Amino acid sequence: MTENNISLVKLDNAGVYKSSKWLVRGVSFEISKGQIVTLIGPNGSGKTSTAKMILNIFQTNEGIVKRNTEKVAYVPQKINIDWTLPLRVVDFMRLTNNISHAQIIESLTLTGVEKLLNNEIRNLSGGEFQRVLIARAIAKDPELLVLDEPVQGVDFNGEIALYNLIKNISDKLNCGILLISHDIHFVMSATDHVICLNGHICCSGTPSAVAKNPAYIKLFGEHTTSTLSLYEHHHDHSHTHDGSISR
Repeated sequence: MTENNISLVKLDNAGVYKSSKWLVRGVSFEISKGQIVTLIGPNGSGKTSTAKMILNIFQTNEGIVKRNTEKVAYVPQKINIDWTLPLRVVDFMRLTNNISHAQIIESLTLTGVEKLLNNEIRNLSGGEFQRVLIARAIAKDPELLVLDEPVQGVDFNGEIALYNLIKNISDKLNCGILLISHDIHFVMSATDHVICLNGHICCSGTPSAVAKNPAYIKLFGEHTTSTLSLYEHHHDHSHTHDGSISR
């Protein structure tokens, strides 16, 4: 088995039952080292519940989740911060995180926001804050990184820049990444395997295969396949962390 075929987590017919209903069930897939897996689906489709099974936040009511690493980092969809506090980036990085100054600088550099080290969190843009959250997650060199809606509150160009960053992190750290999104259009080009959820797995496979699948089209609409192709063109430029073009 090569290094990039090392299984980090495997779900086999996994499901969660809460408040007299199944949040998600019948979920089977695997994430290996160096692989990006994207969960898509409408709100309430079970994406976050699936992530919480992987993170051992939710116990399965059926099926099995086998995790082969304890080096897991998580960036949740929502994080509660008192935005009135004069909290600097460097202080935020150390909250509940026993990491060195060198680790802080290294992870902020990888996410392109090392110059924000002494800036206050409350003064960051949406894209900058997401990069700091990701930097905080990767500071301890995880083998598996779970990102729940990492581009929320970020504009179009910022989304593209963040997705490029996520691909760069996967390449540099050789970690497995579970990426959760309700918006498939730009996630797919950087992902190895796509799983479409709607309480169960509707379809899965390569980005191009899922985009053509009738179950996907029924959920997201006919226009999504043409929208997807917009991000699959070859750029003749790159984007900085705020989404602007840097040639």
